[in-house]
Amino acid sequence: MIQDSNPMSEPLPPEVADPTAYKLRPRDILLGAQMLFVAFGALVLVPILTGLNPNVALFTAGLGTLVFQLVTGGKVPIFLASSFAFIAPIQLGVEQYGLGETLSGLAAAGVFYLALSLLIFWRGPGFLSRLLPPIVTGPVIMVIGLSLAPVAVNMASNGSETYSGGAALAVAGAALLATMLTALLAGGWLRLVPILVGIVVGYLVAIPLGMVSLAPVAEAPWFAIPSFTAPVFHLPSILFILPVAIAPTIEHFGDILAISSVAQKDYLRDPGVHRTLLGDGLATTLAAFFGGPPNTTYSEVTGAVALTRTFNAGIMTWAAIIAILLAFVGKLGALLQTIPVPAMGGILIILFGTIVVIGINSLVQAGQDLTQPRNLVIVAIILIFGVGGLSLKAGAFALEGIGLCGLAGVLLNLLLPQPRENQPLTARELAEVDVES
Repeated sequence: MIQDSNPMSEPLPPEVADPTAYKLRPRDILLGAQMLFVAFGALVLVPILTGLNPNVALFTAGLGTLVFQLVTGGKVPIFLASSFAFIAPIQLGVEQYGLGETLSGLAAAGVFYLALSLLIFWRGPGFLSRLLPPIVTGPVIMVIGLSLAPVAVNMASNGSETYSGGAALAVAGAALLATMLTALLAGGWLRLVPILVGIVVGYLVAIPLGMVSLAPVAEAPWFAIPSFTAPVFHLPSILFILPVAIAPTIEHFGDILAISSVAQKDYLRDPGVHRTLLGDGLATTLAAFFGGPPNTTYSEVTGAVALTRTFNAGIMTWAAIIAILLAFVGKLGALLQTIPVPAMGGILIILFGTIVVIGINSLVQAGQDLTQPRNLVIVAIILIFGVGGLSLKAGAFALEGIGLCGLAGVLLNLLLPQPRENQPLTARELAEVDVES
């Protein structure tokens, strides 16, 4: 039998046939470092704001990304790191219950993801959209941003014993302006790191104003084991934080859809959203057991993937490994702790406002008529319960803030009757329609 010598008839190598195939190559180390650089600003911002250790956050982000890749078979080119949705609950939880107790609530949030992934595997993803429609998730996301607004303003405007409120506003304004201009006007990879640019500019403006002391950096060792903290089981903290996981769950679906569009692969089917959510949940629970913030998929990195057209998830493996290695650099953690509070405040004005806009946009995209009585009631109660800080307490049990308003929204959506035009016609009404026609 004569063999066809036409090279076009021969199978292509796997890396040519499928650019999304997983490959761990030394030549991709710099690409991995670039992906971590894109995520770095947001990654360390959450622990700095919540009082967690940024080196621990680096470690848990890297570990979480590796776990996610293991669960999903290395098929999805995304990076997992600190979730902004949990900033307010962590701050309030640490203040009311303590760090270890709050970590138990964060671990429970990861278990919530695991339970959802099993339900999706059993029932399919459709039930989740019925349980958590935009009329519930949109206002809850808005509450997360609105409840954080006073935090951003206070951080941006408050002076201290060493510098005035005017100096604080100057640094916050510089960081805010740099972040805005980078997001609006920058091109290429620089457009993907507006947070990092804002931090650097705010830091540089703060130095001559006497708001930065590098003494802790000089005293810190080059190598240091991160200050890991174990969770302490605490039911009130778990009940307080658990409902907050609703919003990141919906965000997870959006991020998987986004990377699917970028890579032109249906990751909702292969490896399946139940696997991606399982990976996210395991990463979040593991992070809590080490004392790190919950993990979530990073849209900034998805943007970098779209820009560089590098769909190999092995690049995210290198990003994760580099993050873990940096976690043991003591001077890096000390340097991050010297970032002036007003610089963070200026950036947060945009970030927290963006969270509110995302919630509004989810309602707009879903075409919700907010003047319709049922929708009006659900949105109004969620917003006032959440922003107003309503609290239900019975002994050690407490349900308040974002958790309470999220649970109220879910229950209202399930219990309130649908408007008449959305309900199916009864047999009698169908008969009357036939007679009239």
